[in-house]
This record gives sequence, C-alpha cells and structure tokens, in this order.
Amino acid sequence: MKYENNLAFAKAQDQQDPLKSYRDQFYIPVDNDENELIYFCGNSLGCQPKVVAQYIEQELNDWANLGVEGHFDAENPWMPYHEELAKPMAEIVGAKPHEVVVMNTLTTNLHLMMVSFYNPTKKRHKIVIESDAFPSDKYAVESQIRQRGFNPNDTLILWKPREGEELCRYEDLEAIVKEHGESIALLLIGNTNYYSGQFYPIQKITQLGHANGSKVGFDLAHGVGNIMPNLHKNGPDFAVWCTYKYLNSGPGSLGGCFVHERHHKDEKIQRFTGWWGQNKDTRFNMRKGFDPIPTAEGWQLSNPPILSMAAVKASLAIFAQAGMKNIREKSEKITGYLEFLIDDLNNDRISIITPSDPTQRGCQLSIQVKNADKSLHEQLTNAGVISDWREPDVIRVAPAPLYNSYQDVFEMVERLKNIL
Repeated sequence: MKYENNLAFAKAQDQQDPLKSYRDQFYIPVDNDENELIYFCGNSLGCQPKVVAQYIEQELNDWANLGVEGHFDAENPWMPYHEELAKPMAEIVGAKPHEVVVMNTLTTNLHLMMVSFYNPTKKRHKIVIESDAFPSDKYAVESQIRQRGFNPNDTLILWKPREGEELCRYEDLEAIVKEHGESIALLLIGNTNYYSGQFYPIQKITQLGHANGSKVGFDLAHGVGNIMPNLHKNGPDFAVWCTYKYLNSGPGSLGGCFVHERHHKDEKIQRFTGWWGQNKDTRFNMRKGFDPIPTAEGWQLSNPPILSMAAVKASLAIFAQAGMKNIREKSEKITGYLEFLIDDLNNDRISIITPSDPTQRGCQLSIQVKNADKSLHEQLTNAGVISDWREPDVIRVAPAPLYNSYQDVFEMVERLKNIL
C-alpha cells in the first residue's frame, strides 16, 4: 500500500476498511469532557466489548435464580463452560481445539508448563530466554531453576541483541544452541517481545530446539490476537498467553494454554494436578486416583471462574465473527501507516526500534526516545493519546485492528508532531 500523510487519506482508508463496524462494538475511553481518547494501549489492556455486561449478567442471573444447579441448568451450564471457548481460541492461535484450554493466569500456566516440559538433568539443565523477556517470565524461570536445585547464574542463558542494536538476531540464537548443545533443556521465548515489539520465527526456533533435543515453549502474551502463531503446524511443545490485552477480556482476566497433541497421552510426563484435569467420567468419584483428561484440559487444576470466563467468551465471539485473517491484514496495514507517519516526522529525538518488516512484528511499535525522557510520553498522554512507557526509554503504541482507525493513527501522530 502507498501511504499518504493527510487526513483525507486516513478517512478514505477507514471508509474502505472491512472491519470498520467493529469499533462500535467497543467502549472507547473518554476524557473529562466525554471526548474519546486515542487509545493505543491494547498491548496492556484492551477496550471493553459492549456485549460483555450482557454475558456476565446472564451468569449472575442464573447464579441468583438457580444457585448450585446452574452448573447443569444455567442457560450456559457452568460445568462444561470452558469447553465452549476451546474452538474459537484455537482458531486465534492456530491449534486444534483439544490442544487449547482457557485457565488460570499467564504466569501460573507458565509454571505448570515448566513442571511438564523443563526436566533438568546434571547434563541437560539450561534454559534459553531472550535477554529482555518480560520480567515475570524471567522471575518464573529463575524460580524453577532454583526449585530444581540449579543456580540461575549457571543455568539461565540470555539471547541478547548485539552491542549497539535493539533486536535479537536469529543467527545468534543458532550460535547459542551450537555452543551449549546438549546442556540446553528448554528454549522459552516471549513472542512478540514486550519491549521491542519483535516477533520471533516460531517454526524456525521450534525446529532449532527440537533438532538439539530441547523442549520449546512460547509466551504469546503480546502476540495473541494480533499475530497468527499457527501453533499446531509450527509444533512447539507448549505456549501460554493472557487474554486481557488484544483479546479484551478485562483486567487480570484468565490466561490460555496450548499443549501440542503429541504430549497428551504421554503417561510419563510430569505435571502438577488438580481435580478439574481428572477424567470427566470419574471426576466426582472422589476416591479414584488421578486419571488425566487426554487433552490440554488434563493440565487444569480447578473449576473455572465463570464470571471472568464470560468476558473471555464475549470477546472471542467478536474475534470469530471478524476472523483472524482479516484482523491480521488490517494490523499490518494500520501499523505500517503509523510507521510511515512517524518516519515522516524526521525527528532525531525519536526512532522506531520495532522491525520494519510486518512479518517480524505484531500491532505494537516501540518508539525509542533519545535521552530516555519520559516527559514526551506524559505530554502525549495530556494530549489525549493513551500509550504506555517502558523503562528505560520506550513509548509503546499499539493500534488494535478491531477498534482503532486510520484516523486515530493520523491524529495521534499530528499531536506527537505538535509536541515535538
């Protein structure tokens, strides 16, 4: 697409946008005068779908009227409620429905996956993560290493950008795997990277790890709902993600988990267990030994929180209607437009560190600010643009395809230009 730096072009793109009607299905935050803000913070908390209240109200009414019988007699029975989310979530991440389950929160799921897929030995105990992994991932990994009796200083390997660069190079990951070889037990990569916005090649990393005899997992918190990870085809052992960012399920809402089907019937696999992962036919026979469901559901611990799950269900219905292919296509175009306009400012105070290649990024552009001055972000906020700041020097801006417009992008950059 050939972009133009004018409002007429932005409005024309909005008129032609096949997803333009979806904006009306979301509440856009407003200022004190009830004017809509330019909300580019879907990478931290997505906007609320208007239908969420209706979904939650249904469950509140059934709880009030039915009590415990709602598990079986509610309009949407609570016992199998999570099962209804598997297919639409699987379509978003490119998996088979039985490989996906909505449960817990992201870091809890990450710990559960490492229990199963990080099996260190004296010879093979190292974990590789990107150096700028989200802090919670690093904390979780370090604690798992200590729990297994190893020292993170010896066991944790960081995949780093080269000196003077901001992005990780795949060939440097290859060099790490070649150097450490059979001592690597797990490659665990955050995708896309929360700080730089870089999207790492899932299939290539998976093949690299598996060829080395290592397990491979991904944290898709900043990718799910805006990239197409094709998890089943690309073949990682597991993946985890949250749903409150691009999937718009509300603050602190549930996470999602993928376990490739080749592991479902592995009786030797280690896992932490709970009654909701038990064979459904014997789940309520309290004196039976643990017999895991032979799907991703077998990693569940407890019965799901229905009110939070209702919000997930509401958002997934919108995604199913819009289609991930359409969402991804718009994402590439609208993010490309944002990049074009920022580059056109030609201002040496800022630069974009996110890859320019659309296949190597999601919705997010990371704007690096010279001299790490947070005042620019604060001025942008005061100008009615909601983005976020990540230390030491980045403003993250993420136009979400379902509810952001090309006009949003144009007006955001105009306000940025005035501030600069």
